[in-house]
Amino acid sequence: MSSSKNGDPHGDPAGTVDRAFRAALYADDDTALDTGASLLAADPATDAELARRGAEFVAQAWRRGWQPADVVRIVRRELDGTHVRLAGALIRAQAPDDRPRGPRWTAQLAQLEEPDEHAARADRFTHATVVLELYRLLLRLPALEPLEDPRSGHREHRGDARTLGRIRALLAKAEATGYPEEAEALTAKAQELMARHSVDEALLDARAPAKDTPGACRIGVEPPYEQAKAVLLDAVATANHCRAVWNEPFAFSTVVGFEGDLVAVELLYTSLLVQAQSAMAKAEAAQRAGGRGRTKTFRQSFLAAYAHRVGDRLRTAAEAPVTDDLLPVLASREVAVTDRTERMFPRTTTTRLRGVSDEAGWTEGARAADRAQVGNRPRLSLRPE
Repeated sequence: MSSSKNGDPHGDPAGTVDRAFRAALYADDDTALDTGASLLAADPATDAELARRGAEFVAQAWRRGWQPADVVRIVRRELDGTHVRLAGALIRAQAPDDRPRGPRWTAQLAQLEEPDEHAARADRFTHATVVLELYRLLLRLPALEPLEDPRSGHREHRGDARTLGRIRALLAKAEATGYPEEAEALTAKAQELMARHSVDEALLDARAPAKDTPGACRIGVEPPYEQAKAVLLDAVATANHCRAVWNEPFAFSTVVGFEGDLVAVELLYTSLLVQAQSAMAKAEAAQRAGGRGRTKTFRQSFLAAYAHRVGDRLRTAAEAPVTDDLLPVLASREVAVTDRTERMFPRTTTTRLRGVSDEAGWTEGARAADRAQVGNRPRLSLRPE
């Protein structure tokens, strides 16, 4: 006659995990979650099997088109920091068994939150509850548009590290300075370098035996005021020869373009958002000094105006003339980006900005955008000038 072992009458950790999953992962109520957590907490022998199942859920998310940053973003939004750290641990544990996925993926792995070694160890029931809550979320992730183009293999980006380093340094200074005119000049110089860098990349590709193809990346567009942020990102993407498609439910935009331009979009969007937040804080302080309280409508209108005005200025910069010999190169890349975007997103809709009703916020946001303008691009040519 057999005896029970570690709370499992069958002596089967995998069976215990299966029963816990059946109880907790396919129902939404807390009672089902408690039942599953109790089964796992009573049987320490399930820990290894539970970790193995977590790695499977992570791999399943990759097959559905998700990437590490996407998973962390939605876990942070839907759950809490404990779940984020657990998700990071699962992703790191699964990585050695995964195939190579390129430098952008590697960078996302490097940015995962490290476990807190000083955090108090939760009791087994609490830990099991956290695990099941995370697995429930991972299990229900829908399929996303794959970012990798199946028609082409991965190609290493030829970007000039020194140029990108200069761009990052200029934008960092623009974010740090307290003088609007200096921030404007630094951001303008960064945009000029981005424009030249983009053309250099296009010319290298035009002369290469095998032509490059557009890629795609996802950039978080987090609440609050996510509509205005999505408009700002769209403007930055368009100015840098890319296309942006916003996924509001999952708080990100997919940006399609050639790799060098994608890097430029990430850098400039992040910098302009930092500059906007800084300018908004100063504008709010001035409003409070004048006797007006801080309001949500002021901030919403501020960021909407900022995005609108920066978009105007970026479009002007993007219309800078180029010489005739450069036009076919840029036109072919624009066609390739448009084609890739339409294949990834055959159906899109437009969205109107909501909640823009504060005149003072709009005025201050437009002024901040004027100070953050990126300037006109230089005339670009295949021939050295």
